[in-house]
Amino acid sequence: MACSNPECLGNFNFKHIADFAIKRFVDGLSTIDMMTHARSELEKEEIALVSLLDVDDENIRELKLCCKHAGKCSAINCREKLRLLVEKELVKRK
Repeated sequence: MACSNPECLGNFNFKHIADFAIKRFVDGLSTIDMMTHARSELEKEEIALVSLLDVDDENIRELKLCCKHAGKCSAINCREKLRLLVEKELVKRK
C-alpha cells in the first residue's frame, strides 16, 4: 500500500515499511542490524521511519523535518499510519 498523501515525506510504501517494523518489534532485529543489511538507500530510509515507533509523541512533534514536503507532511502522521499497519499484520499472524 503506497502512501495516499502525494506530498508525503517520500511517498513511501507503508506495507513494505510495516514488514520492517515486524522484523524490528516482533522478530527482535535491531535497527542497526537492519541498517547494516539494507540493500538500498530507500530501505535505509524505511528502516529509519520504523525507528520513529520508539519515539514518544512529544518528541515526534518537536522534529523539524528536512524534506521538500516538510510543510505539508508530519512525521507523527506517518508514524501513526505505520503503527496501524503493524497492528493489522500482527492480527493476521495470530
